[in-house]
Amino acid sequence: MRVAVYGRNFSLDFKKYIEKFFDILKQYNVDVLIYQDFAEFLIKTIGIDVGGLKIFTKYTDLKDNVNLLFSIGGDGTILSAINYVRDNYIPVVGINTGRLGFLASIAKEDIESALAAILNSDYEIEERTLLKLETSSNVLGDFPYGLNEATVQKIDSGMITIHVYVNDEFLNTYWADGLIISTPTGSTAYSLSVGGPIVIPSSGNFIISPISPHNLTMRPIVLPDTSKLRLKLEGRALNYITSLDHRSIMIKNIEELYISKADFTIKIIKLQDTSFYKTLRNKLMWGVDTRN
Repeated sequence: MRVAVYGRNFSLDFKKYIEKFFDILKQYNVDVLIYQDFAEFLIKTIGIDVGGLKIFTKYTDLKDNVNLLFSIGGDGTILSAINYVRDNYIPVVGINTGRLGFLASIAKEDIESALAAILNSDYEIEERTLLKLETSSNVLGDFPYGLNEATVQKIDSGMITIHVYVNDEFLNTYWADGLIISTPTGSTAYSLSVGGPIVIPSSGNFIISPISPHNLTMRPIVLPDTSKLRLKLEGRALNYITSLDHRSIMIKNIEELYISKADFTIKIIKLQDTSFYKTLRNKLMWGVDTRN
């Protein structure tokens, strides 16, 4: 088996767990490719010797070359790792070095048992939908895809006006600080923080959630992910910010944004003893009452 390892910086108190992670891979005779920047961080900052491992730096290094990818960090690390998986259909599994993780589901205490299950193929695969964000000036380059959400936001104290069309039919004009268009995966991220609904990953929807709307009747709406969305911007500012997961780019106020479902999915590994509902209860502390 050959795996890729992608990660971001973490604190020193996590060192022993990552050492155990690499020790287990070695015990199973797993061939490992590690992201170059992460390898340098482990060697120079954390003091973990991974110098003998193969290195990858771009998504083409992984194409038809690995069986799965381990993401070490939080949910944001997985969102970044997607840029190296792309449409290679490589299953992704997250080891959580942060706090609240819906995608990075393996806690540090569970690394040993989780790796044993994964390396013995004792897991299921969830297909996660991505959205595609295109602009009239193609500012997002060759990978305009997001697993969580696309947003457009103001950059000054004034509000932004966003005219939204669904399949070329006018839906609404939003007067707000911005707008979030989320996948079901992203429903527990930025969209949730502005009052959007939680949507089950397999639901096949887009969620439109306004950010601080200037009209209280503007509520989140759930649409089929077969919908084609078009956003026209208006306002006094010359520029606005559009973001796609972790990437943010300045755009002109004359831009039009086009959002649709991607023609490929991301495979997320789910262990047998986990479920989305269990994750919701644990991460959001549902059913926990300190009075009991």
